[in-house]
Amino acid sequence: MVVIRVRTTKHTSFVNITSQVREAVRSSGVRSGMCLVYVPHTTACVFVNEGADPDVVKDIAYSLEKLIPWKDSYAHGEGNSAAHIRSALVGNSRVIPVEDGELVLGTWEAIFLAEFDGPRERKVIVKVIKED
Repeated sequence: MVVIRVRTTKHTSFVNITSQVREAVRSSGVRSGMCLVYVPHTTACVFVNEGADPDVVKDIAYSLEKLIPWKDSYAHGEGNSAAHIRSALVGNSRVIPVEDGELVLGTWEAIFLAEFDGPRERKVIVKVIKED
C-alpha cells in the first residue's frame, strides 16, 4: 500500500494525481491486476475524467456548485454539508486495471483528487492487487 499526500490550496479544487498513482503501480512490480485508489475523507473524493483540457474540471466544479450550492438550508452544524454531499455523489474510490505493469486508462483520462472543503492536506491510498 502507498499513501500519497496531497496539499490542496483552495476550497474546491481538483488535483491530477495520475503520475503519483502510476509510480505506485510501477513500484509495486505487479504486471497484471487492479489498482485501487481510495480517499479516506468525507469531504474529498477521487474520480477519473479528462486530464488533457483543464476546462473539463472547471466545468465539473461549476456544475457541482450549481447542483449542490455551498450555502443552502442544510442541517449539518459544521457548515460543510455541500462538501459531504458532493463527495458522496462522486465517490471515494476507483478501481483501474493494470496490464503490463501500467494503468489502463483511456488516451485522455486522468485520476483526480477532488477537494470540497479545503484547503487541507489529504491522503490518497493506493493498493495494487496482483491477478492470480
